[in-house]
Amino acid sequence: MSTHVIRDTGTLTGRSLTHILRSPDTIITTAVTPIALMLLFVYVLGGAIRTGSSESYIDYMLPGILLITIASGIAYTSYRLFLDLQGGIFERFQSMPIARSSVLWAHVLTSLVANIVSVAIVVGVAFAMGFRTGASVGAWLAVAGILILFTLSLTWLAVIAGLSAKTVDGASAFSYPLIFLPFISSAFVPTSSMPGPVAWFAENQPVTSIVNTIRALFAGTPVGSSIWIALAWMVGILVVAYAFAIAIYKKKIS
Repeated sequence: MSTHVIRDTGTLTGRSLTHILRSPDTIITTAVTPIALMLLFVYVLGGAIRTGSSESYIDYMLPGILLITIASGIAYTSYRLFLDLQGGIFERFQSMPIARSSVLWAHVLTSLVANIVSVAIVVGVAFAMGFRTGASVGAWLAVAGILILFTLSLTWLAVIAGLSAKTVDGASAFSYPLIFLPFISSAFVPTSSMPGPVAWFAENQPVTSIVNTIRALFAGTPVGSSIWIALAWMVGILVVAYAFAIAIYKKKIS
């Protein structure tokens, strides 16, 4: 990015973050559902679930909960983008001497900050519920990097939804399948316990490799090939989603 783009992006990001600070219920709402799921699975269902591992169930399922937190949070990105689009703010920005791409990047960076806060809240609650890890500083940084990349890839999908939606409900509804995806993965039960076709899907969809990588980093065990599969999925989604989002945006403002 040029200095001009960075300055404009910073200004517009500040605008978006101010809106969130004035309405923090969005972050709270994003964290409530994952926390409720943790309470349900750990204290109600956890005793009946066999993972084939000696680790506590909250240690096993936390990586999946973190991905659900992010998938829930990015719905607000498409929602806010849709409102800006419908409110005519894009047209007003076009009449100003600002970099056009900064409008989208501001929403993306706002999503990143908001989701980092939500994930931090969920991790704090997980520690209160008994989550423990011997992960090194390097492992924690790797987990953070994976979650940031996951957030960016889903956020650009949210940008596509926000630019393409016809209604407010449509702008945020796209995230529902993303929230559901961790349930058909290794996030809560081993894929080996699933019926054949379901197990095949669970083993070959992106969430499983991401969950397995984060779980291994928390446990201090080798991540194996999972990390490369996870990175390939996330980078691939990010590149494709970014290209489509920019193309749709250019069409919108042309």
